Amino acid sequence: MTLKIHIHEGAAPYEQVRAQISEQARSGALPVGYKLPTVRGLAESLGLAANTVAKAYRALEADGVIETRGRNGTFVAAAGDAASREAATAAQGYAERVRRLGLSEAAALDAARDALRAAYGA
Repeated sequence: MTLKIHIHEGAAPYEQVRAQISEQARSGALPVGYKLPTVRGLAESLGLAANTVAKAYRALEADGVIETRGRNGTFVAAAGDAASREAATAAQGYAERVRRLGLSEAAALDAARDALRAAYGA
C-alpha cells in the first residue's frame, strides 16, 4: 500500500492533497497506522510548496483523518475516532446553544437538517 496523489489544474493544490489522502484513508487504501511522508518529502515529490502540504495535513488532522506523533511522524488515524469525538462535542455545544435560545427540539432538528443539506449540497 502506498500513497497516491495526483495534482491537476483547477482546485487548490492543498485541497486536492487533503481530499485524496482523506479518501484513501476512509476507503482503506491507506490502513490505520500507515506512516505518511514528511511535509517536505511529500511537497518535493509533488512539486508543491511545503506550506501547501502542511496546510493539507493540518486540515486532515483537524478532521481526525491523520494524527501527528511528534518526531515519530504523521499517521493515518483510527477511522472516525477523532472525527466522531469532534462531531459529538460540536453537537453538544449546538444542543446547549439552542436550549438557551429557547428553540424546541423540533425546531433545533430542522435547523440542523437544513445546515447539513446545505453543507452536503443536497
